[in-house]
Amino acid sequence: MSSPTSNEATRAEYCVVACAEVWCHAGEVLASPMGTVPTIGARLAKLTFAPDLLLTDGEALLIGDVPAVGAPARVVEGWLPYRQHLALVATGRRHVMMGAGQIDRHGNQNISCIGDWARPTRQLLGVRGAPVNTLNNPTSYWVPKHSPRVFVERVDMVCGVGYDRAAEAGPSATRFHHVPEVVSNLGVFDFATPDQSMRLRSLHPGATVGQVLEATGFALTVPDEVPYTREPTTEELRLIREVIDPKGARDREVPA
Repeated sequence: MSSPTSNEATRAEYCVVACAEVWCHAGEVLASPMGTVPTIGARLAKLTFAPDLLLTDGEALLIGDVPAVGAPARVVEGWLPYRQHLALVATGRRHVMMGAGQIDRHGNQNISCIGDWARPTRQLLGVRGAPVNTLNNPTSYWVPKHSPRVFVERVDMVCGVGYDRAAEAGPSATRFHHVPEVVSNLGVFDFATPDQSMRLRSLHPGATVGQVLEATGFALTVPDEVPYTREPTTEELRLIREVIDPKGARDREVPA
């Protein structure tokens, strides 16, 4: 489904802007977006308020231009094979936005399996680089379908390390641990609470606090007044619709 031609933003476009702001003022760090909307968000950030952001083609190249989603890069700045990518992670010069099969109130994330680890009912991606990500560089999360199956009281397996687990492990785990944001199709969340549990920071227009609470499987901190996620500017809408995602892939990930 294509985007509207007016300046009225779709839910997907609010999500894109919310993801883009993860990299606001990030400086010269590598953006590692996972998912269509985060990818569009990182490219939007690069073209607007984060010009020093480093982008990849999703495989092994650092790219100097900002191609449309699905199009090849025209400017290649460097070679970033897997081993060098891992070295970059260890230095902290990267902000990854991962997905989450499950995430709990302290930011522990699961992308490995659903159910008892000994006899899981569902096999997911596997732990992959999640622990190293969360202990070495900022790690945010993108959830395209907010539901109690994803936002759970306790994850079935810890892949990405949350604030409570990092604190239990001590200074070696907390030194560089930072989970800035969780963005879903309903709103933006952070951990700016005394016990570093999840807080509703903003609602996407059209979503309600009641919807969010019903779709969340744990006690969520909700401020007395919850702002709406900021509206995309006219220029941001133009970049999203005409330059970065002219085929409307964002609307397939977050339907209107």
